[in-house]
Amino acid sequence: MCQLFVGANKRLWENHTRSVRIDGYSTSVRLEEFYWQVLTEVGARDGLSLGQLITRLYLETVEAGHDPENFASFLRVCCGRYLALQLSGDIPTDQTKDIASLDATSILARETAKSKEHFPNIDLAS
Repeated sequence: MCQLFVGANKRLWENHTRSVRIDGYSTSVRLEEFYWQVLTEVGARDGLSLGQLITRLYLETVEAGHDPENFASFLRVCCGRYLALQLSGDIPTDQTKDIASLDATSILARETAKSKEHFPNIDLAS
């Protein structure tokens, strides 16, 4: 079983730091190559460069009242959610379908219902 993971191209887990400008401020984000590839795919679906996507995610996170203290972890979770939502069929695997056109409210409601079914004693919706 582990060979599927251990045998993968080691470049995927190499860390890379990229400089980005968010809301006029220069900063850097350090992620594994795998996550940079997924984020690039996510942005491309909506016609956004990697920098534009990261800026949008950061600003919308702040606007939603979340503390982006560990922004790199947030980006990793975004990647995991993107891939999981593709597996569940909530995000089409057809990369010509932009993400912005999806009904996020309905997707989140289905996800909340599934989490209550699978984890009835844990509030995963918060």
